[in-house]
Amino acid sequence: MNLTEKAAYLKGLAEGLGLDPENKETKVINAIIDLLDDLALTVADNEDEIALITEQLDAVDEDLDALESYVYDDEECDCDICDDFDEDDLYELECPSCKEIVCFDSSIFDGDEQLTCPNCGEVFDKFEIVNEDDEEKNEE
Repeated sequence: MNLTEKAAYLKGLAEGLGLDPENKETKVINAIIDLLDDLALTVADNEDEIALITEQLDAVDEDLDALESYVYDDEECDCDICDDFDEDDLYELECPSCKEIVCFDSSIFDGDEQLTCPNCGEVFDKFEIVNEDDEEKNEE
Protein backbone atom coordinates (compact mmCIF):
# COMPACT_ATOMS: atom_id res chain seq x y z
CA MET A 1 0.00 0.00 0.00
CA ASN A 2 1.47 3.38 -1.00
CA LEU A 3 1.07 6.68 0.86
CA THR A 4 -1.90 7.86 -1.18
CA GLU A 5 -3.77 4.62 -0.51
CA LYS A 6 -2.96 4.80 3.20
CA ALA A 7 -4.24 8.39 3.41
CA ALA A 8 -7.47 7.35 1.66
CA TYR A 9 -7.82 4.40 4.06
CA LEU A 10 -7.47 6.74 7.08
CA LYS A 11 -10.06 9.08 5.60
CA GLY A 12 -12.46 6.15 5.20
CA LEU A 13 -11.86 5.03 8.79
CA ALA A 14 -12.57 8.53 10.10
CA GLU A 15 -15.79 8.78 8.07
CA GLY A 16 -16.82 5.31 9.31
CA LEU A 17 -16.59 6.46 12.93
CA GLY A 18 -19.62 8.65 12.45
CA LEU A 19 -18.12 11.57 14.34
CA ASP A 20 -20.09 14.77 14.81
CA PRO A 21 -18.87 17.23 12.11
CA GLU A 22 -19.48 20.19 14.46
CA ASN A 23 -17.23 18.78 17.19
CA LYS A 24 -13.83 20.51 17.55
CA GLU A 25 -11.92 17.23 17.79
CA THR A 26 -13.57 15.98 14.57
CA LYS A 27 -12.51 19.16 12.75
CA VAL A 28 -8.92 18.66 13.91
CA ILE A 29 -8.92 15.00 12.85
CA ASN A 30 -10.37 15.88 9.42
CA ALA A 31 -7.78 18.66 8.96
CA ILE A 32 -4.96 16.24 9.83
CA ILE A 33 -6.32 13.64 7.41
CA ASP A 34 -6.61 16.28 4.64
CA LEU A 35 -3.02 17.35 5.35
CA LEU A 36 -1.84 13.73 5.17
CA ASP A 37 -3.68 13.30 1.86
CA ASP A 38 -2.02 16.44 0.43
CA LEU A 39 1.40 15.30 1.65
CA ALA A 40 0.90 11.85 0.14
CA LEU A 41 0.00 13.40 -3.23
CA THR A 42 3.02 15.70 -3.07
CA VAL A 43 5.33 12.78 -2.27
CA ALA A 44 3.88 10.78 -5.18
CA ASP A 45 4.42 13.73 -7.55
CA ASN A 46 8.00 14.12 -6.29
CA GLU A 47 8.69 10.41 -6.81
CA ASP A 48 7.44 10.66 -10.40
CA GLU A 49 9.57 13.75 -11.00
CA ILE A 50 12.64 12.07 -9.50
CA ALA A 51 12.14 9.03 -11.72
CA LEU A 52 11.95 11.28 -14.81
CA ILE A 53 15.05 13.26 -13.80
CA THR A 54 16.93 10.02 -13.10
CA GLU A 55 16.12 8.76 -16.61
CA GLN A 56 17.30 12.02 -18.12
CA LEU A 57 20.48 12.00 -16.04
CA ASP A 58 21.23 8.43 -17.11
CA ALA A 59 20.82 9.46 -20.76
CA VAL A 60 23.17 12.43 -20.26
CA ASP A 61 25.67 10.16 -18.51
CA GLU A 62 25.61 7.72 -21.44
CA ASP A 63 26.08 10.59 -23.89
CA LEU A 64 28.98 11.93 -21.83
CA ASP A 65 30.61 8.50 -21.74
CA ALA A 66 30.35 8.27 -25.52
CA LEU A 67 31.78 11.76 -25.91
CA GLU A 68 34.65 11.06 -23.50
CA SER A 69 35.59 7.88 -25.30
CA TYR A 70 35.46 9.71 -28.65
CA VAL A 71 37.64 12.57 -27.40
CA TYR A 72 40.07 10.84 -25.05
CA ASP A 73 40.58 7.34 -26.45
CA ASP A 74 43.85 7.39 -28.39
CA GLU A 75 43.84 3.71 -29.27
CA GLU A 76 41.63 4.16 -32.32
CA CYS A 77 43.47 7.23 -33.62
CA ASP A 78 44.80 6.75 -37.15
CA CYS A 79 46.47 10.13 -37.57
CA ASP A 80 50.23 10.52 -37.87
CA ILE A 81 50.37 13.46 -35.49
CA CYS A 82 49.48 11.38 -32.42
CA ASP A 83 52.35 8.97 -33.01
CA ASP A 84 54.90 11.77 -33.32
CA PHE A 85 53.96 13.57 -30.10
CA ASP A 86 56.30 13.20 -27.17
CA GLU A 87 55.90 15.15 -23.93
CA ASP A 88 59.69 15.48 -23.71
CA ASP A 89 59.51 17.72 -26.77
CA LEU A 90 57.60 20.41 -24.83
CA TYR A 91 59.15 23.35 -23.05
CA GLU A 92 57.30 25.14 -20.26
CA LEU A 93 57.95 28.81 -19.68
CA GLU A 94 56.58 31.31 -17.22
CA CYS A 95 55.61 34.49 -18.99
CA PRO A 96 57.43 37.42 -17.33
CA SER A 97 54.45 39.65 -17.99
CA CYS A 98 51.34 37.64 -17.00
CA LYS A 99 53.11 34.89 -14.97
CA GLU A 100 51.15 32.13 -16.76
CA ILE A 101 52.87 28.85 -17.65
CA VAL A 102 53.04 28.49 -21.44
CA CYS A 103 54.06 25.33 -23.35
CA PHE A 104 56.08 25.45 -26.55
CA ASP A 105 57.00 22.64 -28.94
CA SER A 106 60.69 21.78 -29.50
CA SER A 107 60.30 22.87 -33.13
CA ILE A 108 60.65 26.47 -31.90
CA PHE A 109 64.40 26.03 -32.17
CA ASP A 110 64.20 25.13 -35.87
CA GLY A 111 63.33 28.59 -37.22
CA ASP A 112 63.91 32.25 -36.55
CA GLU A 113 60.33 33.06 -35.57
CA GLN A 114 59.68 34.78 -32.25
CA LEU A 115 57.86 33.16 -29.35
CA THR A 116 54.74 34.96 -28.23
CA CYS A 117 52.71 34.33 -25.08
CA PRO A 118 49.20 33.32 -26.17
CA ASN A 119 47.72 34.93 -23.04
CA CYS A 120 49.19 38.44 -23.07
CA GLY A 121 51.18 38.71 -26.32
CA GLU A 122 54.60 39.11 -24.62
CA VAL A 123 57.50 38.18 -26.93
CA PHE A 124 60.06 35.62 -25.63
CA ASP A 125 63.70 35.28 -26.55
CA LYS A 126 64.45 31.67 -27.55
CA PHE A 127 67.99 31.88 -26.25
CA GLU A 128 66.78 32.65 -22.72
CA ILE A 129 64.96 29.32 -22.79
CA VAL A 130 68.11 27.45 -23.81
CA ASN A 131 70.13 29.15 -21.08
CA GLU A 132 67.50 28.36 -18.42
CA ASP A 133 67.47 24.69 -19.49
CA ASP A 134 71.27 24.52 -19.31
CA GLU A 135 71.23 26.09 -15.83
CA GLU A 136 68.65 23.54 -14.63
CA LYS A 137 70.75 20.63 -15.94
CA ASN A 138 73.87 22.01 -14.24
CA GLU A 139 72.01 22.28 -10.91
CA GLU A 140 71.04 18.60 -11.06
